[in-house]
Amino acid sequence: MSDIDDFKRLPDQAFVRLPIVLKLYGCSAATIWRGVKTKRIPSPSKLSMRITAWNVGELRKALSNAQNEK
Repeated sequence: MSDIDDFKRLPDQAFVRLPIVLKLYGCSAATIWRGVKTKRIPSPSKLSMRITAWNVGELRKALSNAQNEK
């Protein structure tokens, strides 16, 4: 089972870390952070001092919007 399949099963309230976001967008970490800066990709939440993660529902919405723009 792939990480993308796992992502599809997660509830919208769940959080995922950078490796999953990299697979979803198919780009480098630098491109992800540029997308966050330009608001194309949702900003992650700081869950603790050393853990940053993205909300699954926000990612799904952003990915859907990106698909609709194409």
